[in-house]
Parts: sequence; C-alpha cells; structure tokens
Amino acid sequence: MATKAALETQLAVVAGFENPKVGLEQYPTPPDLAAHIVHLADLRGDIENRTVLDFGTGTGMLALGAALRSPARVVGVELDPEALQTATANARRVGASAPIHWVRGDATRLPLCLDDDSPVTVLMNPPFGAQRGNEHADRAFLESVADVADVSYSVHNEGSKEFVEAFVADEGGELTDAFRATFDLERQFDFHEADRKELDAEVFRIEW
Repeated sequence: MATKAALETQLAVVAGFENPKVGLEQYPTPPDLAAHIVHLADLRGDIENRTVLDFGTGTGMLALGAALRSPARVVGVELDPEALQTATANARRVGASAPIHWVRGDATRLPLCLDDDSPVTVLMNPPFGAQRGNEHADRAFLESVADVADVSYSVHNEGSKEFVEAFVADEGGELTDAFRATFDLERQFDFHEADRKELDAEVFRIEW
C-alpha cells in the first residue's frame, strides 16, 4: 500500500473548478484531506475490491483518490456537466488503472442501479447547506447514502456531529469514527471578503 504522502502527491495534479457555482457550494476538496480520507478508508478495508461511489464528486478528487487504491470500480456522481468534464481530464492526469465511471445526475435522486453484490463504500464532500435555499443539503446526501452504502466517509461543517449521530441512529447505522479537519479555501465568489479562509470541518465514518 502506498503511503498517504504519496497519495497526496498523486492527487496534487487534480484541477479544481474553472467556474465554481455558488448554488452547488462548489469548493474543492484539498489533496491532503482527500488523501487522509482515502488512506484511512483503505486501512479499514473499505476500498480494495469494493464499489466506491463519490456523491457530488465535483472535479473528482475523492473518486480519483479511491481509484488509486485498487477498488473494483469507482463511480462519481455530479450534477454539473462542466465539473464532470474537468473530472474526466483529471482522470487522465492521475492515471489510475481502476475503472472509473462519471455519471451526470443529482446524488439526492440517485441515477444509479447497482446490479451486483459487491460491497459499497461512499466517499463524499457534500454541500454543507450553508447557502440560502440550499439548507439541509448534507442531510439529503446522507439519505441517498443510507439507501446504497455499507460504509461511508463524509465531510461536514463543524458542529454537525450531533445531527449526523441522530440521523444515523434513526437509519439503524453506527457512527464509528469522527475527526476534525481544517483546510484553506481560496477566494472563489464575490461575497468572500478575504483571499483565503480557513474552514473547520468534521469527517465521519458510518457503517450502515
């Protein structure tokens, strides 16, 4: 198994959003955070020979990280066609050998039919629901995850643990791991006041 540092280096070539859309809360997942999540999932046996889904894949960061760790296949679901074009180009840059399928669609109305019996892992950095009109977006993503996943790893806004624990308990699942994450975001939208902002987040591993 390659090191986490090696995985981060491989993911450093992944391009971000050319025209990020505020309504979709399109913020890039940093390579170091993606590498940490994928490496942890791989150590737990949640990547190799499994079907890995990335909901709201954006330009493919988490999907491509998983594709470098010997999954059976990877599927990235994204609503924005422009982001999917970038994800396709990123796949060529990364050079992963695992099968990767890019699907245009709404992850909260999952456009997939998983017709095999391989276990399913979901990796995702969903919208936090921070924008007006997009409240509770992360809950809608979790609802889709609960329908298909055996295990999931997801990034949420700081302070989400109580909500996630309650949701998972209602679905009969178990939150097994939780850790904090901090990453820098460059200025992307007009309402951003600073050139860079440090964002506090939380990552959860859930068995469904």
